[in-house]
Amino acid sequence: MIVVTRLDRTRFAVNPDLIERAHASPDTTLHMVDGHVFVVQESLDELVDLIVAYRARVLAAASVATAGG
Repeated sequence: MIVVTRLDRTRFAVNPDLIERAHASPDTTLHMVDGHVFVVQESLDELVDLIVAYRARVLAAASVATAGG
Protein backbone atom coordinates (compact mmCIF):
# COMPACT_ATOMS: atom_id res chain seq x y z
CA MET A 1 0.00 0.00 0.00
CA ILE A 2 1.08 3.57 -0.62
CA VAL A 3 -0.15 6.53 1.41
CA VAL A 4 -1.46 9.53 -0.50
CA THR A 5 -3.18 12.76 0.51
CA ARG A 6 -6.55 14.04 -0.67
CA LEU A 7 -6.95 17.74 -1.40
CA ASP A 8 -8.65 18.19 2.01
CA ARG A 9 -5.38 16.88 3.55
CA THR A 10 -6.82 13.55 4.73
CA ARG A 11 -4.48 10.67 4.07
CA PHE A 12 -5.39 7.20 2.87
CA ALA A 13 -3.64 4.10 1.64
CA VAL A 14 -4.21 2.66 -1.79
CA ASN A 15 -3.01 -0.53 -3.42
CA PRO A 16 -0.93 0.68 -6.38
CA ASP A 17 -1.64 -2.57 -8.23
CA LEU A 18 -5.25 -1.37 -8.54
CA ILE A 19 -4.38 1.96 -10.18
CA GLU A 20 -5.41 1.76 -13.83
CA ARG A 21 -3.97 5.14 -14.74
CA ALA A 22 -2.91 8.43 -13.20
CA HIS A 23 -2.66 11.85 -14.75
CA ALA A 24 -2.05 15.44 -13.75
CA SER A 25 -4.33 18.15 -15.09
CA PRO A 26 -3.21 20.07 -12.92
CA ASP A 27 -4.18 17.94 -9.90
CA THR A 28 -3.04 14.34 -9.85
CA THR A 29 -5.99 12.05 -10.47
CA LEU A 30 -5.94 8.30 -9.81
CA HIS A 31 -8.32 6.15 -11.84
CA MET A 32 -8.77 2.79 -10.19
CA VAL A 33 -9.62 -0.47 -11.95
CA ASP A 34 -12.99 -0.55 -10.14
CA GLY A 35 -13.95 2.86 -11.54
CA HIS A 36 -13.26 4.94 -8.43
CA VAL A 37 -11.43 8.21 -8.98
CA PHE A 38 -9.26 9.96 -6.39
CA VAL A 39 -7.69 13.40 -6.63
CA VAL A 40 -4.50 13.63 -4.57
CA GLN A 41 -1.99 16.31 -3.57
CA GLU A 42 1.08 14.33 -4.62
CA SER A 43 2.53 15.21 -8.00
CA LEU A 44 2.66 12.58 -10.70
CA ASP A 45 6.42 12.25 -10.17
CA GLU A 46 5.94 11.80 -6.40
CA LEU A 47 3.28 9.17 -7.06
CA VAL A 48 5.61 7.24 -9.34
CA ASP A 49 8.35 7.44 -6.68
CA LEU A 50 5.94 6.07 -4.05
CA ILE A 51 5.00 3.18 -6.33
CA VAL A 52 8.65 2.38 -7.15
CA ALA A 53 9.54 2.40 -3.43
CA TYR A 54 6.54 0.16 -2.67
CA ARG A 55 7.57 -2.37 -5.32
CA ALA A 56 11.16 -2.32 -4.08
CA ARG A 57 9.90 -3.11 -0.53
CA VAL A 58 7.79 -5.98 -1.89
CA LEU A 59 10.76 -7.44 -3.79
CA ALA A 60 13.07 -7.05 -0.78
CA ALA A 61 10.54 -8.78 1.50
CA ALA A 62 10.13 -11.60 -1.01
CA SER A 63 13.89 -12.01 -1.26
CA VAL A 64 14.23 -12.24 2.52
CA ALA A 65 11.33 -14.71 2.73
CA THR A 66 12.78 -17.02 0.08
CA ALA A 67 16.31 -16.81 1.48
CA GLY A 68 15.08 -18.00 4.86
CA GLY A 69 13.22 -21.00 3.48
